Amino acid sequence: MVPGIGAASSAAERMVEGARSSVVEVSVGRRGGGAGVIWPVDALVLTNDHVVSAGRGGRGWRRGRRSSGPRVTLRDGRAFDAEVLKRDGRLDLALLRLKDAPADLSPAAVGASGALRVGELVFAVGHPWGRPGVATVGIVSGLAGERGWTRHIMSDVSLAPGNSGGPLLNASGEVVGINAMVSGGFAFSVPSDVASAWVSGFRTGRPRLGVGVVPAGVRGDAGLAVALVKAGGPADRAGIIVGDVLLGTEDGASFGGAGALFEALARAGETARLRVLRGGEEILVSVDLEASGPERAA
Repeated sequence: MVPGIGAASSAAERMVEGARSSVVEVSVGRRGGGAGVIWPVDALVLTNDHVVSAGRGGRGWRRGRRSSGPRVTLRDGRAFDAEVLKRDGRLDLALLRLKDAPADLSPAAVGASGALRVGELVFAVGHPWGRPGVATVGIVSGLAGERGWTRHIMSDVSLAPGNSGGPLLNASGEVVGINAMVSGGFAFSVPSDVASAWVSGFRTGRPRLGVGVVPAGVRGDAGLAVALVKAGGPADRAGIIVGDVLLGTEDGASFGGAGALFEALARAGETARLRVLRGGEEILVSVDLEASGPERAA
């Protein structure tokens, strides 16, 4: 074996093995289910909405007489009943909380889907046809926001029944998508930035800046360019303007995607201190946050 290829193969093997500890099986009643990811927010489990909709009419977890609620099985075989905290059929996401959850869960590392590029190597982990922890590999074929597929990452990883809700991983083992469906021979995954933002919003009154952002493509593809500012909102009051680039937080965290921004706001408390690039100069801006209801701006 060529030494370079052998080293890369060993690195991928270690990466996949490490990632498998955060991948769970999700089932509803006696029906086959899918996969899920232990998310690094309160040790919750993220999966697809259609995975927990296993009963008649897609509402099995709500109708206990026809099928029981979701049950989550960890990599080591321990199984726990779970409750559905939140679900979204449009995004095909569902958020679960384990009942009597153990303290030794292994949350996944979540990456920035906005940093993906077409041709990049990605891996899928799931339980196709009931075989636990199966991994497949492919490349990114198309990205969310490009013409033709506005809401999903498109790749050629191999998926089958039982993969739904499992992670799409980058070469570093970070979750960059939640595998959702197959169409035309391609796999489609919900971007991790979308999933992170959705998970962060499961608590009511989530803080927002009052801005609309797009990937900036600066400083190693990190940063979010401000495309709109809501008049009178927190960002407007702090002096953030259209054209600013939100680089990250004062503590050094970077905004590789909208999900990272939402996570930072959720952790910030009442005030967020943000690194902002304006006119080629980096400045520090303090933003007094406020809780708000659902809206499109961050």
